[in-house]
Amino acid sequence: MATKILIIRFSSIGDIVLTTPVIRNLKLQGKSVELHYLTKVQYAGMLENNPYVDRVHTLGKSFDELIPELQAEQFDYIIDLHKNLRTLRVKRKLKVKSFSFNKVNVEKFLVVNFKINRLPNIHIVDRYMETIKPFVERNDMAGLDFFIPKKDEVDIKSLPDILHSGYIAFAIGAQHSTKRLPDDKIISICKKAERPIVLLGDNNDNIVARKVEAAVGNNIYNACGKYNLNQSASFVNQAELVITHDTGLMHIAAALKKRIISVWGNTIPEFGMYPYLPDEGSEIVEVKNLKCRPCSKIGFNHCPKKHFRCMNDIDEETIVKLFH
Repeated sequence: MATKILIIRFSSIGDIVLTTPVIRNLKLQGKSVELHYLTKVQYAGMLENNPYVDRVHTLGKSFDELIPELQAEQFDYIIDLHKNLRTLRVKRKLKVKSFSFNKVNVEKFLVVNFKINRLPNIHIVDRYMETIKPFVERNDMAGLDFFIPKKDEVDIKSLPDILHSGYIAFAIGAQHSTKRLPDDKIISICKKAERPIVLLGDNNDNIVARKVEAAVGNNIYNACGKYNLNQSASFVNQAELVITHDTGLMHIAAALKKRIISVWGNTIPEFGMYPYLPDEGSEIVEVKNLKCRPCSKIGFNHCPKKHFRCMNDIDEETIVKLFH
């Protein structure tokens, strides 16, 4: 009889991609494991194409509807990779043995508020993997997974001719403004690029994307808001290089083993969420030794210090030189 395991991670794009080594290793190393995954309804599509997931449950419904659905599955174990009040509620209702990862919240608090860095020198994926030690012998070190369904593969040849001989993908968005380069720096980087650039993002990024288009001209293809997540991943997969902020597409690019230039603002790679096992030529660009950085473990709409040096002090030439 299969061992039935429920993995919980509610959000968001990048965080869910970072759990994929747990999914794969549990499925391939465990003896007859049936894997279920609980997430928010808007992220279910990222997991429905994963061949290692047997069933996806969603938080889109109320807890009163969700809990009986989960109880009926009679899980043997829960792997809690979110560890918040909602996951605690699920665990209490299901009453089965659970394993939760270490969020290092105290260490994050110390480095954000007092600049005392006691963060462990370990990627969050490896902390996730420590959570499943009772079930797997080792990390297979195959990196992250992201599965693009065939229907969402973008045919580059059907797009403007400038893209047919190769392009750079630039994920210009971020969940918070302090994790994103200022518009003028994005424009400057695009102007200096010798290769065509595909701008990636959602509808919220379209205002900036149109501004970049107007300033740079025909070397730009604006894909912001025009494609779904899987299609954006298809653009990433076919790119020669990916420029990205600390955001979900950065982790998708790592899953697709792309060469990545990741640009960091108010957050820091030491939080353990830098690109995991990407192409060996990948680079991190950041302003080090700023007394105010990190100012948050997530981000803000505006720089709390009003100078935004963590992004304003980044030299666009430093990024452009990494294109080659």
